[in-house]
Amino acid sequence: MNISELQTLVKYISNAQGEKTEVIIPIAVWNSLLQKITEIELYSTPSGLNPVDENEPKTQILADLQESIRAAKAGETYPISQLWEDQDS
Repeated sequence: MNISELQTLVKYISNAQGEKTEVIIPIAVWNSLLQKITEIELYSTPSGLNPVDENEPKTQILADLQESIRAAKAGETYPISQLWEDQDS
């Protein structure tokens, strides 16, 4: 569910001045939000990195960086759009 879909499901409560003060959302949406928040809390680390990245050895990070620099110097590049495509899979 994206933000625009969520906005169509919520109802607002306003005060006498017409200011929105509270939100009513369907229980299914609430439960889904709670689940997502719980997942974020479970899988977050103090640094904010994904646990996979947090636990990666520094030697591996350095090796990956060195390989990236070597590839860039050799002209082995690809469009940034491909990077984002890879992130979605």
